[in-house]
Amino acid sequence: MAKQPMLKFVQIDRDMPSKRAAEDRREDFDEIYAEFAAAKAEEQASRCSQCGVPYCQSHCPLHNNIPDWLRLTATGRLQEAYETSQATNTFPEICGRICPQDRLCEGNCVIEQSGHGTVTIGAVEKYITDTAWDKGWVQPIKPAHERSESVGIIGAGPGGLAAADMLRRAGVKVTIYDRYDRAGGLLTYGIPGFKLEKDVVMRRNQLLADGGVEFVMNCNVGQDISFDDIRAKHDAVIIATGVYKSRDLEMPGSGATGIVKAIDFLTVSNKASNFGDSIEEFDNGTLNADGKRVVVIGGGDTAMDCVRTSIRQGATSVKCLYRRDRANMPGSQRETQNAEEEGVVFEWLSAPKGFTDDGGKVAGVMVQKMRLGQPDASGRQAPEVIEGADYIEPADLVIKALGFEPENLPTLWDQPELPVTRWGTVKAAFQTGATELDGVYAVGDIVRGASLVVWAIKDGRDCAEAILSRFNTAASSMAAE
Repeated sequence: MAKQPMLKFVQIDRDMPSKRAAEDRREDFDEIYAEFAAAKAEEQASRCSQCGVPYCQSHCPLHNNIPDWLRLTATGRLQEAYETSQATNTFPEICGRICPQDRLCEGNCVIEQSGHGTVTIGAVEKYITDTAWDKGWVQPIKPAHERSESVGIIGAGPGGLAAADMLRRAGVKVTIYDRYDRAGGLLTYGIPGFKLEKDVVMRRNQLLADGGVEFVMNCNVGQDISFDDIRAKHDAVIIATGVYKSRDLEMPGSGATGIVKAIDFLTVSNKASNFGDSIEEFDNGTLNADGKRVVVIGGGDTAMDCVRTSIRQGATSVKCLYRRDRANMPGSQRETQNAEEEGVVFEWLSAPKGFTDDGGKVAGVMVQKMRLGQPDASGRQAPEVIEGADYIEPADLVIKALGFEPENLPTLWDQPELPVTRWGTVKAAFQTGATELDGVYAVGDIVRGASLVVWAIKDGRDCAEAILSRFNTAASSMAAE
């Protein structure tokens, strides 16, 4: 009888790839987790219980075939595991690194519910695709035939890139327009290298370019090219701009220098630290935490990126203010733990009420202490001010990580008829991404609001399928005439 390769969660404990010591990882922007070795990946994959109803799969936005590629990994059939993983996910090695598995697949693992510890799905996913790259199994797109249709995509983030990949595989001509000098959106300039090393993103961009996707970089739609011109050049257009407008704080002292936006801080850090670009704001200290007392305001993943980046830049102290407690923060608990290990101090139940300055430069944050009161409309306990508990937190650099909102695209692009919601996001059909403008689609954060990379990938793939269906229907109608 053949030996059972799976269901070993009783005999084998959960294990993560080794994590670099905090004192070492504070010194650079390299990823903090090592790779699984082949034997360890097979061992951890073999813990999967091969559920009849795999909640890991149903709670993954992409509905990845997780039990299948875990079984293939456990039995040494790694190339098949990669092909299975790639079938539903355009960027599995990226999702393996940055998806909040603790809230999605791993957080819903059946053996976790029974007390045995979840399967380390993300680490195995990363291992599978990194191995595929090393072995040469990942090849540029080679469509079976070229089609006559073309699609213009505005935005080179994960949603736009995922749509480009699927459309190009079907032979559609694809052109991506993006405001930055490198493709990848927040994958490139928002997420720090210690979570996602930039060569991982750049090789995907190069793979798409090698497969025939055209990139038009340093291109601001509405300035360098009009939206109408893009529509005229292509048979369909996908808006995948993401949301880049930072939420702000309007309170006393907010105009002092040294109070900066998270997106500006992270973009400059990624350019300087991960690509070696010479950036004036980094070199002159405006967007550089070196030697400064840093206070980050916010409790989401962007705030975690800012505090951990500040540590690596050489801040003398880093504190994070969040108005609720640890249990109610929106950011990843794993990221919070990593930040604490690296020396970040979290001030829970603390909110800013203003800023002090010294000659126009920020000198401190006026902090008011909070307590959790009655639940708000979302069911979360609403923070309430504790009177008389205010204090000043000294700061040389304050980073506002309060989330993002959509830019006013109808105005920026001179498209008053582009349908938007009251929040400024583009109105688009669920699943297809189609808008009320003929041939215009929208995907990712510009539709959902600030969300996860994995949702943007799903939206891009779904939109590409809808566009291909539209093209095929049109081609069939023409052939019938």
